[in-house]
Amino acid sequence: MAKRKKVRRAKYVTIYSPFVMKETKHELVGEPVETTNGRMQWARCTRTRQMQLVNLDVIESDIDKSRGVLNISIEDAKKYEITQDYEIGDIIYHPIWDDVGIVRAKETTSHGLNSIIVQFQKNDEKRLIENMKI
Repeated sequence: MAKRKKVRRAKYVTIYSPFVMKETKHELVGEPVETTNGRMQWARCTRTRQMQLVNLDVIESDIDKSRGVLNISIEDAKKYEITQDYEIGDIIYHPIWDDVGIVRAKETTSHGLNSIIVQFQKNDEKRLIENMKI
């Protein structure tokens, strides 16, 4: 009888990388270790391949807060338009996706455009352009 090879599935987390100076995708490497500060595990950045020791308990608690269920009605939302300017905490309705979300962050793209990161009910987290001059 042939031995079955164990398939190891990689687990990924999105955390801040001090090497890239923004949040990037990291692959968890090895096994978690219990310490007095919580469960610690090495994470390798998929972009730079740099390793950092992360606290899994802190990461999981942060994910739970940011990915919470949104209970927002369309009546409370502003219709999304690329020419409008939005603030963190604004509630947006995207007519193409027929989805409602809340603005979590604002950024500037590499092309100098303003963008917002919106946590939607159906479509998870999306980056949208704002305040574009047409």
